[in-house]
Order: sequence, then C-alpha cells, then structure tokens
Amino acid sequence: MLQQTQVNTVIPYFKRFTDKFKTLKSLSRSSEKKILKLWEGLGYYRRARNLLLTSKILVNSHDSKLPKTIKEIKTLPGVGDYTANALLSLVYNKPGIALDGNVKRVFSRIINKKENKINFDKFIEINKKKFFITKRNSDFVEALMEFGALICKPKDPKCNICSLNKNCKYFNSSKKIKSNKNKMIKNKNFDVFCYINKKKQIALTKKNNLGFLNHYSLPGIRETRNHIKNKNWKLLKQYKKSISNKKLNINLYYKFSNKIPPSFNWYSIEKNKEFIPTFTKKIFKQVSTLF
Repeated sequence: MLQQTQVNTVIPYFKRFTDKFKTLKSLSRSSEKKILKLWEGLGYYRRARNLLLTSKILVNSHDSKLPKTIKEIKTLPGVGDYTANALLSLVYNKPGIALDGNVKRVFSRIINKKENKINFDKFIEINKKKFFITKRNSDFVEALMEFGALICKPKDPKCNICSLNKNCKYFNSSKKIKSNKNKMIKNKNFDVFCYINKKKQIALTKKNNLGFLNHYSLPGIRETRNHIKNKNWKLLKQYKKSISNKKLNINLYYKFSNKIPPSFNWYSIEKNKEFIPTFTKKIFKQVSTLF
C-alpha cells in the first residue's frame, strides 16, 4: 500500500484490510472482487492483484512464509529490488537498503552528486561496512526512508537540524546539486462515451486497455482524435482529471440507449456495490445530473 501512496492516506486502508484479513491464509482465500473493493481509492490496482496472487503462492508453495533470499522473493508478483530488500530487512532483519526515491536523494546529497550520475549498487557495496555496523537492520532500512521523507526532503530540506550535515557535501558546498527528478507532466485529451438508460444505469466494459486504467470496468473511452460530430452523442461536460504524472482533459459524451455493445454490461449509477475506480466514480457523478 505504501508504494506510490502517502502514509497518512494508507493508514485507514491498512486498518480495514488487516481487520478483514487476520492471516495470510484468509487473504489467499479471498476473491479479487473483495480485495479491489477494500483497495478502492488507493489507485494502482495492480498492486492489490499482485498482493492476492502473492498470498496464494506463499500459502500454497512456501508454507505461508516469506522466502529468505532476494532471488526467491523477486519471483513473487510485482516484487522488484526495492520491495525485496525492504522485506528482507523488515521481516528477517537482514542487511540491505531499500532504494526508493527518498533514500536515493539522501545518498545523492551526501556526496553532492546527481542521482543519474550515481551507480547506487556500487555505492552501497563500497560503503557496506559503514552502513551495516548494527544488528538493527530492520530499523536502519526504515530510518533511511523516513529520514528522506521528513528531513532530507525534496524541497526545503531541514539541513540545519540534520544530524549528518557535518559530513554532507551538499550542506557544506557552495555549489549544491539540483534535483533531476522533476516529473514530466503529460497532457492527454480523452473522449468518454457513456451509454445510459432510463433506469439510471450506465454501460461499462472491461475491454478497454489504457496504460493508466487497463483492465478495469470503464465507460467507452479513447484518446481524442477529432471532435465528435455525430448528433447521437451529446456533450455532457468537459473537465480535468490528474492521474500520476498525467493531466487528462476529458470530453464526456452520453446518449440514452437500450442497446449496448456485446462487451458491455449495465450497472446502477446510484446503488452499485461493485469495485469502481475513482476515475469512473467521477463519471457516475457527472451522469447522475441527467436524472
């Protein structure tokens, strides 16, 4: 849950999730539908699916225990170097560093060198005798991440109260490096087409495949090419929506119809208990003004 989501946002989700699933086995027996519903609002739903798949693998193939090597852990769905190192340190207290954006920034500033100029694996290997001088590896890996989030922040780092500033080249240099981590904001234009009927239902499909919303129940949607001139489609609203580093300009079209394409199903706009992504809920809200 903490991948690509802030701690304060995660806390209530984590509590609900762990209240529902007390054990790994109970999680592994759950359905994807229930997992997604609990995850609803956190975004990046592939993480939820990977979590469910991983729980099944651990229960069925590893006696409900996490493997103890990087190689084995990285065979689990959605687990890369960062997560594998974090798990080994936090679960088994093994020496390792979870290289997230916060940790990379800390190291980058200590040596006052741009991140894209640093071989972090080599840097850690060279300095491993300095890093792993304690048996509290679990605390160390978490402390590094928290240090980057709270002290060595992306903007306005708290250098004056930093306990590392005496040995920090960034702090002591007159030519401080500048971050090269600025995200490119991509503006995208999308047309969304909604079939609706007099029963306050909307037709959704799982056949759309967009990079940021693939495999979810969504209205008909496509990247804008030309302005819609078909009189059967009416423009309901134009609005903006941000997803990750994308700014979407949405043209929302609709038409009342009792016939829908074969890949679509009817869903209630007002009483839907299915997992519905936030993007689609926004569309529900817009369409509900028609009734």
